[in-house]
Amino acid sequence: MLNQSLFFLFPTITVLAGIGDMITMKISNRITLALLVGFCVAAPVTIGWAPSVLTGHLGAGLIMLVVGFTLFAFGWIGGGDAKFAAVVALWLGLPQLLPFVLYASVFGGALTIGLLLFRYVPLPQAAARVVWIDRLHTLADGIPYGLALAASALFVYPKSNWLTLLG
Repeated sequence: MLNQSLFFLFPTITVLAGIGDMITMKISNRITLALLVGFCVAAPVTIGWAPSVLTGHLGAGLIMLVVGFTLFAFGWIGGGDAKFAAVVALWLGLPQLLPFVLYASVFGGALTIGLLLFRYVPLPQAAARVVWIDRLHTLADGIPYGLALAASALFVYPKSNWLTLLG
């Protein structure tokens, strides 16, 4: 029962992060903290990983934190995106870090192109009254990359060692 709960923890919180970013253009620190605490509970309780495996997960999180905050410093992503990407990388580990980054790039590019096209199409009045849809339609607003990060995390998660070890 505990293993099944932990299996759904990461995907559930990740979906909440993606939807939350799409609606508010922010990823709550609570979401990131929930994923961090979830990892800290799940890793030793469920898996009892060898130090080398645990080090790989910690290394992936640290690498993504450095990369994310570098991108944030250049103004290319938000701080919430950087923190969220780091904690997702912590969950996925080094073997899935590159696929996560590649899928996030592809999904982020598609999201950006889609939103840019969406922003040049007149918005029906009924949709314009929905605050988050109007915000997505506004040219001055950014791109909710948390949505792309969440999608890529969910795409890579089934290939992670969590499913093998929780299964």
